[in-house]
This record gives sequence, C-alpha cells and structure tokens, in this order.
Amino acid sequence: MRRKLVMSMLAGATLLTSALLGTGAPTARAVDVPAEFGTDWHDPVTAAPPVGRPHTRSCQVTLADARFRDFTPYRGTYAPPEGCGDRWSKVVLRLDGKVKGRQYDRLGYLRVGGVEVLRTSTPEPSPDGIEWHVEKDVTRYSETLRAARDVEMLIGNVVDDTYTGVIDVHVTLTFYAGRPAAPAPDRVLTLADTSAGTTLTTPRNSERIVAEVYATGSGGGCEEFWYLTVADPAPYSCKADHGPYREVRISVDGRLAGIAAPYPHVWTGGWSNPFLWYVVPAPRAFDVRPVEYDLTPFAGLLNDGRPHRVEVSVAGVPAGQPGWSTPVNVLVWQDPHRAHVPGALTEDTATDLVNSSVHTPGREHRVDTEAGHRLTVSGYLDTSHGRVTTTVTRTLAHTSVHRWTDGENTDGLDASWSDDEAVGTAGHGPERTTRTHRTYTMNGTVTLGPDDRLRTVLTVGDRASAVTRQGGRRTAWSRLDDTYSGDAAYTLNVPRDQRHAVGTSTERYRLLGSAGCYDRSLTTVQGVLTENGDRC
Repeated sequence: MRRKLVMSMLAGATLLTSALLGTGAPTARAVDVPAEFGTDWHDPVTAAPPVGRPHTRSCQVTLADARFRDFTPYRGTYAPPEGCGDRWSKVVLRLDGKVKGRQYDRLGYLRVGGVEVLRTSTPEPSPDGIEWHVEKDVTRYSETLRAARDVEMLIGNVVDDTYTGVIDVHVTLTFYAGRPAAPAPDRVLTLADTSAGTTLTTPRNSERIVAEVYATGSGGGCEEFWYLTVADPAPYSCKADHGPYREVRISVDGRLAGIAAPYPHVWTGGWSNPFLWYVVPAPRAFDVRPVEYDLTPFAGLLNDGRPHRVEVSVAGVPAGQPGWSTPVNVLVWQDPHRAHVPGALTEDTATDLVNSSVHTPGREHRVDTEAGHRLTVSGYLDTSHGRVTTTVTRTLAHTSVHRWTDGENTDGLDASWSDDEAVGTAGHGPERTTRTHRTYTMNGTVTLGPDDRLRTVLTVGDRASAVTRQGGRRTAWSRLDDTYSGDAAYTLNVPRDQRHAVGTSTERYRLLGSAGCYDRSLTTVQGVLTENGDRC
C-alpha cells in the first residue's frame, strides 16, 4: 500500500515494561517514553513463543556466517554434529542478525542441500544499529541434515552512499538427542528442473507425501501488495487483470492437486510506514511459513518410480508479471515393510473459480471483491497394513473492500481470507480426520495530508483452529490468534530529524489447545517497549 494513517500523539509518559526475554511473570520497571521517535529504538521482538527445547544432550553446528551487502549468495558446507547420534528429538535453527545505518527491508532464504529450511525478511535499522533473532523448529528436515551438504544463503541487499546498512547474520543448528514426538519424514526432496519443466521422483513405497511451498509476493512491485491490486477501468496505481484474488496452486502431471490462500505478508517497510514495524513486525515477517499440501491421494500415481511433472503457480497474477517466489520441498514418509506401495487416484474434483471484483466510482473509489474455490482429491494405497484411503478437501474464500481517493492520498482496505482444509484417512484402524480453519485479516488506511503528514492505521490477523478426531473422539485441538495493531505517522520529504515520527504498536499472540496455553502481549510507544507480559 502507498499511504497510511497517523496515530494519536503521546507526550512523554512513564509506563511499565519488562525484560524482553525470560519466563514467568514480567518484572516491571519505569521507562520514559519520548514525545517522538529518536535515532534509536528497542531491538525487534515478536510475541510468538520460543521453540520448546527438550532436556537432553545437545550439540551445536554453525550453518552460516555472512555479511550481505549485495546479491552475492553465501556458500558454505555443512557437516552433521558429533556426539548427538543421527536421530534427534528436535533440531532448532537460530538466526542472529544485526544491521545499522539506513536500509530497506530485505527478503532472504537459507538452503541446505537444496532444501529450503528458512525464508525470512529483515527489520529496517536505526542509525545506531539493531540486533534481532529468529528461531525455527527444523526437525522435519532431519533426513537432509544426516549427511554433509552444501549451504546457500542469500539476503539480497544494496549498499551505497544512501543505503548504508550491511546485514550481518550468524546461523546455528542445535541438535537434541532422542526420538521426535512425531516421526520425521524419511525423505526430503526438491523438484528437478528438466526440459519438461519441474519434476519429482518419489520412492516407490511412499505412504504419505506432503509438499510445502514458501510462497511470497515481494520484490517491491505491485505483487508485494497484491491484495490492493484492481482491474480496469478502476483508476489505481497497481493493476491486475482480475483484481486482488490470488491462489497458490500445485499440480501433478497437469492435474490440479492442491489449492491454498497465500498469507498476506507485510514486510517491515510495508504500508508506506516503517515506523509501524521498527520494534514489532507483522505476523510471519521474520519466519515465513510454507503453504502445505497433502499429496497422499496422488501417491499411487507417483509411486511408479518415474519422474512426474509437479508445478506451482499463483492464480491471479497478470501474465508476465514478476514478483512471486515459490520454492518447493516434498516430505515423504515410507512404508518400511514394502518395496512398492501401489494405489490409485480416485477423485480430483474442483468447483469453478468464483471471482467477482466490482468497481464503484465516486469521490471515493470502491472495489468490492468476493472470490472462492473448492477442491477435493481422494486416493488409496495398498500398504503393508492394508488399504488406506486419504481424502483431502480444501475450500478457499476471499472478501475485501478497497477504498481510495483520487491521487491515493487516502487508501484503505478491509479484507479477509479463509482456507479450510479437511484431511481424512480410512481403512487402517479407526477413521481419522483433521479439520483446519485458517483466517487471515487485514484492516487499515493510509492518509497523506496537505502538510505531507502521512499516517497509517493497520490491524493484521493470523488465526487458525484445528481439531483431530479418531473414531469419532477428539484426540487433539489447537486455536491460534496472532493479532498486530499499529498506528504511526511522520512527515514526508524532510530530513530524518524533522520527520517528527510517532507511533504505537501492539501484538498479542495466543495459542491454546491440548498441548497447553501460551498468551503473550507486547506494546511499544515511539520505539520503546512498554509492555511484555504473559497471561497464561
């Protein structure tokens, strides 16, 4: 989005804050909140929970040490740890970063043996410098980590007389001895580039196949803000043939195998206002989670030992328009008691895509969008423990109202995306079904006044609920609500020390379920962390 709205201004005040890291009840202390942003602010932090770590023997390996000042990838080598065996209860990746000066937000990736283990973006720095860290559970990639591999990492950057920030990162893996809570995949595969396109060859005894796609719209063009695009004849700076609806699709041999709603990522320079994100980024900005597709219904087709064409596309992107990245990993669980697991795809049914985007002209232009799609795929496998049928149903829906004035001096969006998925298995033991309901929301406005005062008010939500039932009995459940709200303003076209920037931001991350309770809140004012509290 181009413009955004300013917040209510706070004069100096005394509020409560606590130590950023730690457990239990926060320790309160008084802090002075400045009347506006200065040249430095609190290091970036999110309310998301740290990765839980088992109390077992651990070993640590450095994966990368790099300083990014251009688009040259870091290349290195990885060797498995010594002293923790070759089976681990958990593997935790940690990235520690630092940058100072002036710099845009940057998108990056980290690959081990060609497998994408992290996709991330960076915070924008203060002149005095910031430090941040990202943790991720990468136990699912254990098969890749059992052998020596090449390492490639890139956070593409530009350093010149104006943009001076060099991005310095250190990445480690910590391995914990023991057995994982759930069996890790037996194989982690990537797609091969061939003359026929991208192909996949799975083991002939695959009994579960999951594809993960790190889908991100980025690059500074309109696809970074795809949710704001409009179709002709609406007069807006970002165009798309059919409006803002996007859908990440995966196909197998030309047949639609999975659909998903992309998450509406907001990077730390997004919505024209970096003062929103200096301390608390939007959900998923530092740890980009992949879209997952259960391809097990296609396993009978894939298990013939031959390469199959597997392709990912983003529906709704104008032809020839760049801006989306969609790297793919494929996770495979094998039947240990059979060399070949035969089967067949029995259903692959999609509804017609509904996509209505209607422009209403006026002093305030308005585009109302409603879209949706549904796909059901089903197939069976004759495993060593009998015939097992897997059915996956995915239902997507998108609604949004986009309003703006001529010149886009006021520009607002109220949008919601839902992605409902049901995965059922039958034929081996009691029938098992997992239903997941995902909802993403975005509600905000950017306003640019005649005095060049730009204000952004924005709320972003990431919500999901999941229930697993076996034999009709609930065996697991979870409910996530990660909500960010921000309100910031500054003056454009003046030197940094004359911007008179002000801003507040809050994030509350709640995760409840059969695994326990986590509820954490953060609040910032003018870059000062004023609340960091646990509620569970």
